[in-house]
Amino acid sequence: MKKLLTMSVLGLAIAAASSAQARDYDHVRIGVDVPYEPMEYRTADGELTGFDIDLGNALCDRIGVTCEWVEQEWDGIIPGLLSRNYDAIMSSMTINDERRQQVLFSDPYITMPSAWFAPSTLDITEANEETLAGKTIGVQRGTLQDNFVTDNFNSIASISRYSTADDMVLDMQAQRLDIVFLDFPIGQSTLLNNEDTDYVVVGEQVSEPKEYFGDGFGIAFRQRDEALAERFNDALAELQDDGTYDEIFARYFGEE
Repeated sequence: MKKLLTMSVLGLAIAAASSAQARDYDHVRIGVDVPYEPMEYRTADGELTGFDIDLGNALCDRIGVTCEWVEQEWDGIIPGLLSRNYDAIMSSMTINDERRQQVLFSDPYITMPSAWFAPSTLDITEANEETLAGKTIGVQRGTLQDNFVTDNFNSIASISRYSTADDMVLDMQAQRLDIVFLDFPIGQSTLLNNEDTDYVVVGEQVSEPKEYFGDGFGIAFRQRDEALAERFNDALAELQDDGTYDEIFARYFGEE
């Protein structure tokens, strides 16, 4: 009898755990690091917008859930997910093997290259060990760009790491940095499109090796939330099929 009772209790515990893992969300909290125009930023009147935000809201509408955006600085964004401060991350997060050890990714929803940005007066045409020797390089802390620059240029250059891209751009404008390495659309919006400054892209845009630059941007979930991830994957496929995705893409990047 005791054995049967123990097995019954164990069965109930397993069922409860399975039920929790298969939780049917009707309100989804999404972590995001702001501002990184055009991906996620606030308008002059304080409205949260950007490609990630508009696509995320469209995904939530298609799934039929209410979404709440929770702002979180980048270096704490995965710990915040694992601590259940939110249910997903949609913040231009590159899918790579290192992060797959901690989180479950959706299918990729966009692929963006990285790029080197510098004042036109720097007068170099390629970023390599020779041209960057002795330079001060700016990166955002904890990003794939940080990993790439640290592994490849730490011995020949000085690396300054920032909590936000905005702080990095301010130091660039104050001439405390020689060059920065950013996601291309962020560098384009903050540096190239700034009428008061004269910055250029140095060399080609960078998307290799995959060890660093991954497989595009994905939505991150806790690893046990497979059902929720699948709902977002299905919604993404629907938005791509019916043209909604293309409309949102064109809003921020022009026609493909």
